[in-house]
Amino acid sequence: MVKFYFTADTHFGHHNIIEYTNRPFKSVEHMDMELNRRWNERVTDEDIVYHLGDFAFRKIMRVQDYLDQLNGEVIIIRGNHDQSNDIKSKLTSAVIRHGGFDIWMSHEPKAIYKFNFCGHVHTNWRIHKTHNVIVNCGVDVWNFQPINFEEIMEAINKAPTGYSM
Repeated sequence: MVKFYFTADTHFGHHNIIEYTNRPFKSVEHMDMELNRRWNERVTDEDIVYHLGDFAFRKIMRVQDYLDQLNGEVIIIRGNHDQSNDIKSKLTSAVIRHGGFDIWMSHEPKAIYKFNFCGHVHTNWRIHKTHNVIVNCGVDVWNFQPINFEEIMEAINKAPTGYSM
C-alpha cells in the first residue's frame, strides 16, 4: 500500500547547515549518508514523498544524483536555497487532498488553508496550531527522516494550541 511522506530542509551537500541547526553529524558526507539511510529505511519505492524545499545546497552534487539514491517518487516544492541548484521542479506550492483534508504545501509557512505543511523554520517549532494548523515537516524536528501523514495527524492531535515542539 502506498504511503505518503513529507519532509523538508534536507540541505544535501550543505556543510554550514550542520552548525546552523546543530545537526549531530561529523561532516557533510556523514550527514548526506545518514539522511539517505534514514529516508530509505522508511520509504519504499512505491511510496510518494513531498519534499517541501531546500533539497540540496548549490551544485556540490547534481540533484538527480541525490534523488537516484532515495526510495519513492519524490515531488519537490522549491525552497529559497533551491534557486542555486539544478532542481527541475518549477513548483513553489501545491495543494493536495489527503485524508479528507486540503493541505497547502509550501516551503515557507503560510496560513492560507486550514492545513499548511512546510519547511524553512528548521528547529524553531514543529507545529503551530491556532485557527489553522501549520506543520514544519523539516528533518531537523522529525529525527532527520520523512514523516508520513498518519504520524503528522497524531502529532497535531497531541499538540496544544499555539507553538509546539
